[in-house]
Amino acid sequence: MENDQIFVGGGGESYGAPQELLLKYANRHGLIAGATGTGKTVTLQILAESFSSNGVPVFLSDVKGDLSGLARAGSEGFKLHDAFMSRAGKIGFDDYSYDAFPVTFWDLFGEQGHPVRTTVAEMGPLLLARLMDLTDAQEGVLNIAFRVADEEGMPLLDLKDLQALLVWTGENASELSLRYGNVAGSSVGAIQRALLVLENQGGSAFFGEPALELADIMATTTDGRGRINILAADKLMGSPRLYATSLLWLLSELFEELPEVGDPDKPRLVFFFDEAHLLFDDAPKALVNKVEQVARLIRSKGVGVYFVTQNPDDIPEDILGQLGNRVQHALRAFTARDQKALRQAAETYRDNPRFATEEAIREVGVGEAVTSMLEAKGAPGIVERTLIRPPSSQLGPIAASERREVINASHIGGKYETVKDRESAYEMLRGRAEEAAREAEEAEKREAEAEEREREFAAARRYSGKGTSRSGSRSSRASEGFGEAVASVVMKELKGTTGRRIVRGILGGLFRGR
Repeated sequence: MENDQIFVGGGGESYGAPQELLLKYANRHGLIAGATGTGKTVTLQILAESFSSNGVPVFLSDVKGDLSGLARAGSEGFKLHDAFMSRAGKIGFDDYSYDAFPVTFWDLFGEQGHPVRTTVAEMGPLLLARLMDLTDAQEGVLNIAFRVADEEGMPLLDLKDLQALLVWTGENASELSLRYGNVAGSSVGAIQRALLVLENQGGSAFFGEPALELADIMATTTDGRGRINILAADKLMGSPRLYATSLLWLLSELFEELPEVGDPDKPRLVFFFDEAHLLFDDAPKALVNKVEQVARLIRSKGVGVYFVTQNPDDIPEDILGQLGNRVQHALRAFTARDQKALRQAAETYRDNPRFATEEAIREVGVGEAVTSMLEAKGAPGIVERTLIRPPSSQLGPIAASERREVINASHIGGKYETVKDRESAYEMLRGRAEEAAREAEEAEKREAEAEEREREFAAARRYSGKGTSRSGSRSSRASEGFGEAVASVVMKELKGTTGRRIVRGILGGLFRGR
């Protein structure tokens, strides 16, 4: 292994020249593809080892739990030891030996590694809408809620902040609709239900503080090796949308925060996106455009992105065209669709006159691949059949106790384990509600006191009138007596003949008028 390149594999009879990945072109991205069981995981493992040895930090997701073996050296007692040594000799890997690598374990749920968190504000409405599978109208309401949070100075850190903000948005929908457009109660309710589903899937552990600092996944050891960051994804794969969105968020953070470095001699970080098809399944156009933008521009930040998937057809064409370094393991071609995908995959390689690329992709065995690496001036190399070199670290997972030892000895131990809950939107809105409740209670109390005083004043006035103003009382009673007398006379007259005439006249007029 030379300092400016990574040895991927070589050949022997029926194989081509040794294949090296040039470090100065490693940030031009890459693809590792192939059917299940053809050797993609081992290829990812040997590339991670090689980048680490050359001082390049790596971030990858461990979907099956196999990649934890990077933390332990392989051993001669392993059942494939003889096969590994034989292959190393066949491909000219003369300095092959077993070794362990500096690994940092991460886990969104905080169970198999250090917790990974971000804030709701950092995730943003676009990725949150993708995470919760919102409609355009619902995403619009979510954007309004984020806008209000910015204007009101309310930090959105965790899910309870967003839930409280949505409640406030629903209560003030009429006013917000006049300012920003329609805020339908049904859309607010749909977002709240989606948040509940996300919370039940364990998403609440992903949002909060302390948030992940990018420097912690871009660290190197004292001896100059790059740290290999492994995200436990076996449980996370039960929520595929959360898995894909969390990795895309991390990629977006790297893109937004890292400075431009041009064309470095080697990448600052290599990011492996396993099960990449999950990123694009049913993804809206806006999200695909976002991924394409990141893939196109992030290489100038010194970050290489390697998509790992079963079929190149899983990657949109505009993104696939940007993946310069490729390792294609065997593809199955039993159906017409599979055969079409195989032909399309073969057409993306620079032809080799010694063999047919389509046949080679179909015929390569486990641990073999069809490869093409960028050459001088970034030109794609001629496609070659390649025996992938064996890994130096342990093939397969380490024990749970060994994982715990690595976590306990980590250079960031204790930094992310304790959740911080500072004042944010939830606390601020709760404070406003409590203040409003206090003001309403005080106003009600003042009103009750005023009514009580008024009753006491009225009672005192009546009491005072009976005891001090008899003439007034006599006058009042005299007036009331005169009125009663007049009423009595009128009633008598109405009962008499004259009264009956008046009534008949009035009723007759009413009926005639009708």
